[in-house]
Amino acid sequence: MPHTTVPDSGCVDARVYSAPDHPAVSYLSTCCHGGAKMAVLAYSLGKREINQYFCIKNAKLLSLVAVILLTVFHTVSRYYGGGDTCEWLLSSGRFLGENVWQPYGCMMHKYKSIEAKTCLAEKRVAFIGDSRIRQLFYSYIQIIDPTQKENGRKHENIPFEDRSSSVNVDFLWYAEVNNSLKERLMSWTEDPSVKPDVVIIGAATWSIKLRSGSSEALQQYRANLTAISLPLEQLAEDGEVYWVLQDPVHEEVLSDNRKMITNEQLDLYNEAALGTLNSNKKNAKARVRFLGASRQAAMETIAQSADGLHLPENTRNVGAMILMNAVCNKVLRPIHGSCCQALPAPSLLQKLTACVFLGSTLVFLVLHALGHNRHWKSRPTPPDVESGEEKPATAALPLSHKAPFQAMCKMGLIMAYFYLCDRADVFMKEQKFYTHTTFFIPLVYMFVLGIFYSENSKETKLLNREQTDEWKGWMQLVILIYHISGASAFIPVYMHVRVLVAAYLFQTGYGHFSFFWLKGDFGLYRVCQVLFRLNFLVIVLCLVMDRPYQFYYFVPLVTFWFVIIYATMAMWPQILQKKANGSGMWHIGILVKLLGLLLFICFFAYSQGLFENIFSVWPVSKLFELNGSIHEWWFRWKLDRFAIIHGMLFAFVYLLLQKCQVLSEGRGESLFSTRISNILLLISVVSFMGYSIWASSCKNKTECNEMHPYISGLQILAFILIRNIPGYARSLYSSFFAWFGKISLELFICQYHIWLAADTKGILVLIPGNPSLNIILSTFIFVCVAHEISLITNDLAQVAIPKDGAALLKRLLAAGVFTLGLLLMSKSAEGNQGEGH
Repeated sequence: MPHTTVPDSGCVDARVYSAPDHPAVSYLSTCCHGGAKMAVLAYSLGKREINQYFCIKNAKLLSLVAVILLTVFHTVSRYYGGGDTCEWLLSSGRFLGENVWQPYGCMMHKYKSIEAKTCLAEKRVAFIGDSRIRQLFYSYIQIIDPTQKENGRKHENIPFEDRSSSVNVDFLWYAEVNNSLKERLMSWTEDPSVKPDVVIIGAATWSIKLRSGSSEALQQYRANLTAISLPLEQLAEDGEVYWVLQDPVHEEVLSDNRKMITNEQLDLYNEAALGTLNSNKKNAKARVRFLGASRQAAMETIAQSADGLHLPENTRNVGAMILMNAVCNKVLRPIHGSCCQALPAPSLLQKLTACVFLGSTLVFLVLHALGHNRHWKSRPTPPDVESGEEKPATAALPLSHKAPFQAMCKMGLIMAYFYLCDRADVFMKEQKFYTHTTFFIPLVYMFVLGIFYSENSKETKLLNREQTDEWKGWMQLVILIYHISGASAFIPVYMHVRVLVAAYLFQTGYGHFSFFWLKGDFGLYRVCQVLFRLNFLVIVLCLVMDRPYQFYYFVPLVTFWFVIIYATMAMWPQILQKKANGSGMWHIGILVKLLGLLLFICFFAYSQGLFENIFSVWPVSKLFELNGSIHEWWFRWKLDRFAIIHGMLFAFVYLLLQKCQVLSEGRGESLFSTRISNILLLISVVSFMGYSIWASSCKNKTECNEMHPYISGLQILAFILIRNIPGYARSLYSSFFAWFGKISLELFICQYHIWLAADTKGILVLIPGNPSLNIILSTFIFVCVAHEISLITNDLAQVAIPKDGAALLKRLLAAGVFTLGLLLMSKSAEGNQGEGH
């Protein structure tokens, strides 16, 4: 039976389906009319046409061209069009939802009181202007101290001081730009002891109101701006000065004595400010920055104004938060706030890693020039190490000297793209914003595609390879949509995704137990192959992106549990299926091992202090600490602590039932008798619905997470039964999902930096101004990169992990020395940073 699954390299096999070969056609031939047959034939032919023009090799070439063009475009536009993220923050943006403001091209951090106090400690901030500036002042100090309220004081100065952090924020009433304001500014330039560190200033409405919007008033306003421009620029030399452009008004609601304050007049006054301030071109550093983004936000919300002049609270809060980001992002460097942040200098490890990739590239070019062109006969499919799959049997010719350097050269180019996306100031970033639409509509599209690419499976055993690939594929795609849409904010979705992560670990337990139980291969080669495939990409990213190992939490989790499974199965007595077939007592022996593992898990789950003490010992702590704490590892480990043992126990029971010939796994046959199958299906469906109802009623993540380890296994079992009991369901699989399932590990890791941004806190923006097109293109590149990394990892595994025992031990010794060196360098760097602080 021909298939349309996508191979790992080259173009898709576009062999034509004959209508009778397709399972849907076979079914329709007995029960449906000719129109339905024609529809299914059109479906098959349409699929063939799609596959004929889809080629993974060509897709990667297109993605490479796209990356080059986008890099050039963004670099040139930043160089010539202004790439200052502070200007982006201050000048423009859009509302993603109520109270959620998205600056153009960068991420805005939502500051809390403790962060604001830390940033502004021992600083003076001055707000100067009229009643609208006073509103902005109150919104600003409410970030510092949320208990502050407007006290009704008008036409006078208002001081604010937070004694715990020595922060002083003053509002100074200057309703017009005049000589009094000029004298105040001049006094600050002459006496640095009273000069504010930050000045936020703006005024115009009183000038319009008192002079009825006359042209003479505008000319006088421009002259007064010219008079204060020099002291403002002098204040900007050692501090920060922000001129607040005039927000629009809702003219229909204005009182009679304010009717002359029109939006047309305000635009003229804003033009005067933009054209007059910063007139001294010689001193580029002493610039007055213009706050225009709050004006843009007010255009969308001014209709909510009570008097037509003063802004609604949510809009002035946007302006205050923009100012806080402009002042504090460069000081505190929050990961959520990419606006106004200077690039950190590369660390020593990052520089050394770059040298390794450059060196590999040079060696590759030299070998290529010398004519070393021998390659593999074929690039084998990467093994499914998460589920315990054996190393693929695809034969390959002996490796040339050029091959590993070629792989390292490709990896270096890919890592350069990672660095550009999430560490260099080249591409833009935007924050996430969850809506039900952004999560559920892509989910529907995804499952429609998955059903479209349904094929006959080669085998019909429970959890066969194609089915587990399919399972991992759709789970990974759901998790990707969950991450990019920010759906963790919606607790029911969060709890369902928690089950998907547990299902990954369940598959890990199921796959590795099955392998060791059936094969009994506990050799060092097998262990090293699995550990290399799991960890190679993450270790490279730790070096390139300067992130701790625990940052990519899923890989440490899977690696840890693989080691536990290996230790459980390899420890004396080693119990295999062959041995158990000779005596039923060995089945009890394996159950005793599983019980011991369960007790081990329960012991540590209720001994947090001991757990943290063990994993806080150097150098083990370097693998499990995040931000100097072991808490994140404790949380991740405890959350799905039973998933592995559930998978191992399920594998044991399934293989035992299969050996006893209790199951019916033929094509089209129900797994059990009709009565038992119907009962189990009913129980599984009720379990699914019950879990969804429970998850929808969750009010608190902490409480629901406490229940999760005990009930997630039931949901996983229910899914397996629903997917496998009906014979027709077990005979089909989605080649679309299965293709993604083969690279699920790479997809999960790569998303951190080349699909999401700011270490998963935001979204990478390759095409600004068009979110839909941006997601399509970034996803296309992201998938191509993940697929290529999976092949590179497999290629390098053959070089790094030789089958010869002596050679393998030498490699392990070298890897140990290298790792120890990295740990010592990292410890030394941390010590130097501590001394610097």
